[in-house]
Amino acid sequence: MLFSSITFLYYFLPWVVVLYFLVPRKLKNLVLLGASLFFYAWGEPKIIFCMLTSILVGYMLSRLTEKYPQYKKLYLTLAVVFCLGILGYFKYANFFIHNFNRFVGTSIPLLKITLPIGISFYTFQILSYHIDVYRGKVSAQKNLIHLATYITMFPQLIAGPIVRYQDIEDQLELRSHNFQDISLGIRRFVLGLAKKVLLANVLGEVCAAFHSSNEKSVLFYWIYAVSFSLQIYFDFSGYSDMAIGLGKIFGFTFMENFDYPYISKSITEFWRRWHISLGSWFRDYVYIPLGGSKVGNIRMYLNLLIVWILTGLWHGAEWNFVIWGLYFAVLLVIEKKFMLKYLVNAKIMNHIYVMISIIISFVIFDATSMDQAFGYIREMFGRGTAPVISAEAVYYLKSYTVVLLTAIIGATPFPKKMAERIKYSSYMEPTVLLVLLVVVTSYLIDGSFNPFLYFRF
Repeated sequence: MLFSSITFLYYFLPWVVVLYFLVPRKLKNLVLLGASLFFYAWGEPKIIFCMLTSILVGYMLSRLTEKYPQYKKLYLTLAVVFCLGILGYFKYANFFIHNFNRFVGTSIPLLKITLPIGISFYTFQILSYHIDVYRGKVSAQKNLIHLATYITMFPQLIAGPIVRYQDIEDQLELRSHNFQDISLGIRRFVLGLAKKVLLANVLGEVCAAFHSSNEKSVLFYWIYAVSFSLQIYFDFSGYSDMAIGLGKIFGFTFMENFDYPYISKSITEFWRRWHISLGSWFRDYVYIPLGGSKVGNIRMYLNLLIVWILTGLWHGAEWNFVIWGLYFAVLLVIEKKFMLKYLVNAKIMNHIYVMISIIISFVIFDATSMDQAFGYIREMFGRGTAPVISAEAVYYLKSYTVVLLTAIIGATPFPKKMAERIKYSSYMEPTVLLVLLVVVTSYLIDGSFNPFLYFRF
């Protein structure tokens, strides 16, 4: 069930909100848990057991860790092995079988596995919870309903942000509800929905047209590359906005996941602004435990390499994701060693460097194979056989100029700053949000193109 679907917007969500605010405080988590399990089972009825088993194992091992601290290393090991084992089986088993067959020459049949939606997100939440219990940062949750509510909460279940237990531990038991927070949540949700439907989906149409085109040109390759870079930003940041907004409605405060990454002056800064919850997760639970930057240069570079290979693999079990991670690892090492002090004062050139690097990275990210990725990059820089320009490229550039310009401006803080300066009546904002919701609804009723890119991760 997509947030950007009629089923969710006009059937599921209204009933959940009404029921949630009707029941007494002690039953609110139970309502959220039931709604979240129904939400997940809507798309994954056969493998919901995977998530439920992970929750039960996480609950029991964390309780044992606190009760028998002398064995806490054993329980942590069991938790890590179990969580990564489940994730590895569903997400990476066929990847390893395929590559083993390829390099060894065997013909082991691939497994018939359905990848559970959101498994990477809820696995990382369970792992961070257990590690924090092990470290003594949080107490093990004694109430299974509260813990299950944290892990399954439908606003952030299938695409994040990756919410840490320590950030909402108190909110699970005591949280306030007021009109101001609910109105802020509604505004954040509607704006995120508009980003997803009116920008990401439309940009996705450009990318789909490019892939099906028989008249590709250098110009069309660049139109596609820019469109996909903007699509994935508005797709994922729009979903994060919707998740944060829904959390606010139900009394939870989730961390921000994006902070205008396309205005960055370096790749280092970009990764402080893009998918913040994932970057901070790898920093706190992988990079720093490995030694972080408090070791020699060679060890630090190795730590970065490990983190970025894992980051690539987290996004998908394909070689293009591994290369994508290595690509950023190389850029980050080069920046740390040579470039950061120059990039700070490079003015316009630093933004050009960042944007070209990011656009190339997303061409790799979106590719079905590395041959396709390298082929696209060669064509973009005029090293292939495609003509510089084609009639089809000009047609799509003219047809989507307004959308592209709107997306480029919308990826900067400019619209937010302008909105803050405008003095409007108390009726203006609700009216604008209502109009946006009507336009989005009309688009969803009339259109059929409504993918969500991060579902596959």
